[in-house]
Amino acid sequence: MLHTFRFLVLAGSLAAATPALAQSGGTKADPAMLAKIKDEGLNRSKVMETAFYLTDVSGPRLAGSEGLARANEWSRKQLADWGLTKANIEPWGTFGRGWNIDKSYLAMTAPYYHALIGAPKAWTPGTNGALKKRVMVVKAVSEADLDKYKGQLRDKIVLLDVANPPKPSFEPDARRHTDEALQKMAEYKPEAPTATPKPADPKADEQLKNRRAMFALRGKLLDMVQAEGAAAILSSRGGSDGTFFTSNGAPYAADAKPVLPEIEMAPEDLLRLIRLSEAGLPVEVEMETRTRFQDQDLKGYNVVAEIAGTDRKLKSEVVMLGAHIDSWHAATGATDNAAGVAVMMEAVRLLKAAGVQPRRTIRIALWGEEEQGLFGSRGYVKNHFADPATMKLLPAHEKLAAYFNLDNGAGKIRGIYAQGNEAAAPIFREWIAPMADMGATTVTLRNTGGTDHLAFDAVGLPGFQFIQDPLDYGTRTHHTNMDTYERLPADDLKQAAVVVASFVYQAAMRDQKLPRKPLPVAKADNR
Repeated sequence: MLHTFRFLVLAGSLAAATPALAQSGGTKADPAMLAKIKDEGLNRSKVMETAFYLTDVSGPRLAGSEGLARANEWSRKQLADWGLTKANIEPWGTFGRGWNIDKSYLAMTAPYYHALIGAPKAWTPGTNGALKKRVMVVKAVSEADLDKYKGQLRDKIVLLDVANPPKPSFEPDARRHTDEALQKMAEYKPEAPTATPKPADPKADEQLKNRRAMFALRGKLLDMVQAEGAAAILSSRGGSDGTFFTSNGAPYAADAKPVLPEIEMAPEDLLRLIRLSEAGLPVEVEMETRTRFQDQDLKGYNVVAEIAGTDRKLKSEVVMLGAHIDSWHAATGATDNAAGVAVMMEAVRLLKAAGVQPRRTIRIALWGEEEQGLFGSRGYVKNHFADPATMKLLPAHEKLAAYFNLDNGAGKIRGIYAQGNEAAAPIFREWIAPMADMGATTVTLRNTGGTDHLAFDAVGLPGFQFIQDPLDYGTRTHHTNMDTYERLPADDLKQAAVVVASFVYQAAMRDQKLPRKPLPVAKADNR
């Protein structure tokens, strides 16, 4: 009954807002249709069912893996079953080798037995059977430190030092945006352009220099360990309480040079091995990993589908929404980014269930290979709209009305980043105003990065990312072994799907496409 009351309030609020909407650029959005979308999304949602198939059923969805292929095919079929047209798994270009885990086992066997938490590092080979070996700690802060390990590593399992040991935390893992934080976002004003370039930041330059030196040293360390004949590597990128973060993996190119088997671990387990070894105790580890490379098909893929436009003049224009469907492999990629995919799929389902007849075509895209560099969306934009390296525009560039993205975890939507598009911001404020009772209130001119809307923004297309409550995304789930279905709050995903569907519907019905920023200058690396 409460939900029924809320969607009737929405209808009244939207009806009152309609004249203002028309004055600011024109819209033919129907308040009753928006109320139907909300009612369907809050009372008959399928978003958690979709999330279940993307996570538990499909499994981890590393780029090029069998799990990603399962998720792509299931999503394509589901979109077609919901009545979308042109549902297709479309190649965007060449990616590299696929990789799958068939077995992973790790335990300390001396000075006593204890099971250890970890997973094979992506794109590393298997151990070719079980290994039971002594360990050796390797620590280096300079290249000169590597010399002392020469001649000592053959047939050893090497323990790499933990750069960020766990510390007690007195802050909650999960949080929501406060009213004050949202207000600060809303008040943000971009700096005015100036002819005088900003002075260099010595601190930032020094940090960048140190990071590059650290990566270079690590590369030399790994080369040395392999050249010395070590059997395998145990490492950790950090975490706490049994949670561990995964790295970017080993090279996945078809011609990548061989590397050693490696397991990324919970830091507490690796630190125990290091302490015991440094105390002079004989530490032995047993491990077995079975991994498979797939190099028959090196392409990467996106899943795309459409709701056809109905307006004779506008149906060739497109409103897009999307999220990346690939994940890392230590868990099932629930918050990164099955949550975003489930919400975007639910949004188009809501539009179909509500009987929307959009003026413009609505196209959903589920991007592949985002985690390695936004490859799916960048490949799609280059193939369909423009190459940022040349800024030579393809005909479809002029036809894109807007792109909406979701990829900041599983928290409810609190607003939208206008990405510096000052002309779009007032339109978004009017669209979001009736959603205040759902917790979505904020429009900010801030830019936000790290995900697929950047591919569109890089070629001057209006691409936007929604503001979401962070929950425990940065502390517990993002690229970790705890990114599972249990981290998905159903009410948050339902709310997000309704907000996305409402924005997409209004963009599809508006008389004009959303305003654009000036075209960027062509550059070879427009990231």
